[in-house]
Amino acid sequence: MSRDRALLERALDRGEQDGGNVEFKERLSRDVHLEGGRRESLAAQLRHRLLSGDGEATYVVGVTDDGGLAGVDPDTFSETMDVLSLLAEEADAHIEDVQTWGVNGVSDAAESEADRASETSGRGLVGVAQVREGGVLETDDEHVVVGTAGHVDHGKSTLVGSLVTGKPDDGDGATRAFLDVQPHEVERGLSADLSYAVYGFDDEGPVRVRNPNRKADRAEVVQEADRLVSFVDTVGHEPWLRTTIRGLVGQKLDYGLLVVAADDGPTRTTREHLGVLLATDLPTIVAITKTDLVDDERVEEVEREVERLLREVDKSPLRIARHGVDAAIDEISERVVPIVESSAITMDGLGTLDELFDRLPKTAQDTGEFRMYVDRSYSVTGVGAVASGTVMAGEVEAGDELLIGPMPDGRFQEVEVRSIEMHYHRVDKAQAGRIVGIALKGIKESAMERGMVLLPRDADPEPIREFEAEVMVLNHPTRIGEGYEPVVHLETIGEAAAFYPENGRLLPGDTGKTTVRFKFRPYLVEEGQKFVFREGRSKGVGTVTDVHPAD
Repeated sequence: MSRDRALLERALDRGEQDGGNVEFKERLSRDVHLEGGRRESLAAQLRHRLLSGDGEATYVVGVTDDGGLAGVDPDTFSETMDVLSLLAEEADAHIEDVQTWGVNGVSDAAESEADRASETSGRGLVGVAQVREGGVLETDDEHVVVGTAGHVDHGKSTLVGSLVTGKPDDGDGATRAFLDVQPHEVERGLSADLSYAVYGFDDEGPVRVRNPNRKADRAEVVQEADRLVSFVDTVGHEPWLRTTIRGLVGQKLDYGLLVVAADDGPTRTTREHLGVLLATDLPTIVAITKTDLVDDERVEEVEREVERLLREVDKSPLRIARHGVDAAIDEISERVVPIVESSAITMDGLGTLDELFDRLPKTAQDTGEFRMYVDRSYSVTGVGAVASGTVMAGEVEAGDELLIGPMPDGRFQEVEVRSIEMHYHRVDKAQAGRIVGIALKGIKESAMERGMVLLPRDADPEPIREFEAEVMVLNHPTRIGEGYEPVVHLETIGEAAAFYPENGRLLPGDTGKTTVRFKFRPYLVEEGQKFVFREGRSKGVGTVTDVHPAD
């Protein structure tokens, strides 16, 4: 029997005992249960359940008063969760987790997307909502976002896993499993998509995740820490360079963390990833990992190689072991790159990284009205369509009315924010720099695509098919002529585009002007945005200088 199914059966077996913390509801509606005195009465009932359950309550939805499986349609279930969420807020609580089943008892988590798409509309849903004492989190400005980069098997995910848990690795990548979320990633030990992790700090030091595989533990860090550090862990394997670029360009990062393994040293991929970090003008730290595998002479040799690599691109390396953490914090910039030696097995150097992440100032600036480019989209039963990404500017709150788009035809669609989550913890609002999931009302998940943007309802966005740019060609075997078609990575956009250089051609090392035209559809592009373009091993960087509304 699955854990989810067991949870449902335990809730049904316990029933609504007097003084218990389990409540049965067939449905909740705004028109009935939030009107008159019903809202206050139901909120008081919820507070009673929380008191009886030592701060936790279980709501079983889609069942009759005597525990019979009635089931409700998905729209009714979604409205019920909205109402329960409002009641929870009034009771100074929040919904921590929701599990759903069809009336035949099959867990939605066990069904394929195709099964859900074909069957959900024809059956009722039963759900168990776990409500926990404590209101939604009020976020503050103490939130630093770090993007990792580096060659495959150089220890990015392992290092981050040890940082957020405070646990040493076992030498086989055990802490890496806290970040790799796809089954094939865990099986092969290679990341294939962006992963996220979080830890924090309070007056007593680091606030770590006890069990990263439990959503509640990650949420607890967000709730308890005074300062948060979120990691966007990118992909080191060369075939997924596009995903790495998306992680470094499409997030509102404060710092980059480039890892170089002491046994392997800098590689071509190291240079590729360093080039992307430099293109985004991101202050960067280099962590030399796996120092436990080699002797001191090899560590020194790799450190000198890293220093030469940095000087080749006009950066000044700063060895923290020699100059100290204070100097690194004072000097880190687009030009000065601190270097730290580390091992996730012996935990050497992780205290230094803790001190850096605890003290480094936030660098990403919050300017303008709310804007968030969609990085991922998914559908949650009982919640609906969810867009996730990094808030690039402004702030957003539950209940806000927004626009999302452009659609392939250039339109923007009106939506409403149902709720906001950050690292599995529901928050009242999200400011620039937060990595969040925003549940949206008024759109289906199938209509959302990576590269779309969320904006305030009163914004007047103009979809862009073509723009002017100043570009630098970093690497190309020949010349770039008219009609050259690389992939352009701008924010979370990754789209084929045609280049039309002002002077007809661009050579490796050249800086020049070009017109860039997206090949398939329009996007929201603004002056000043930076981008990376690549085609095979050819690559370059650019800045948008002018935009042309879609024709």
